[in-house]
Amino acid sequence: MAMTAIAPAITKTTSFVAQKSSLVALRIVADASAGKQANRKFFALFVTSIGFIFLLALLFINTLLAQDAFEISKLQAELKLSSDQYEAITREIERISSPAVLSHEAAKLGMKPSLTPTFLNLDVPRG
Repeated sequence: MAMTAIAPAITKTTSFVAQKSSLVALRIVADASAGKQANRKFFALFVTSIGFIFLLALLFINTLLAQDAFEISKLQAELKLSSDQYEAITREIERISSPAVLSHEAAKLGMKPSLTPTFLNLDVPRG
């Protein structure tokens, strides 16, 4: 038997295998003509809505941070005012309790300085 006698059968077998393999390959892919293909309009709407939601969340967070910044600046101003008041009160107490002012206030009340000061010795035990 010569090779030329088998040639039509080989050609026929090759075309049959090619047909069957293309059908198998097409069966792997879903049928696109069924109308279940994803819609581009739906995808664009989905992406836009997700972006809008994230933009609103970012705006909300930014507003909260700005509100906290205003609160911090207000508290810092109150702290500075309280610190200034504390320093003013401390200076006034130091001025009032200085020896010269105490002597002057005692003289206004009618007190006189002692000419013979008496010192107590607390180290000596009393019997």
